[in-house]
Amino acid sequence: MTSDSGPSTLRRCEGVTPEVGALLALAMWPDPARISATLSAYASDPELQVWAWTTGDTPVCAAGLRVQGKRAEVLHLGTRPQERGQGHARRLVLALMDRLHLGRLEAETDDDSVGFYRQCGFTVTAGEPRGGRPRYRCTLTAGAVS
Repeated sequence: MTSDSGPSTLRRCEGVTPEVGALLALAMWPDPARISATLSAYASDPELQVWAWTTGDTPVCAAGLRVQGKRAEVLHLGTRPQERGQGHARRLVLALMDRLHLGRLEAETDDDSVGFYRQCGFTVTAGEPRGGRPRYRCTLTAGAVS
């Protein structure tokens, strides 16, 4: 099922609704206490922002960012499972670069998501392994967006 009930838009979430929180939780360690603490931090830390990509009125993808001036880091990025592979997350990331006038957007990821960041135009370098798993630092700079 796809959500094609209206135009797709980027919107900033002033509060983390259960629907948007569930999207962000898809990108978090599956520990309810940790998820709750992280979602609470999005509401209390002024450097943290939550953005959603909506189709019609339905959030299909959400990103949690740490924003510092013209730089930001993607902390969490989740897409509804039935909406994956349709370009929502890519459009969200690229729209954030434009809307926030970012010069640099960074992310840290693992083998499961590194291909996504490469497809979005991020430069990928090996990071410090964690828990025996490879990690990657991903960087997108203004002007490098494809």
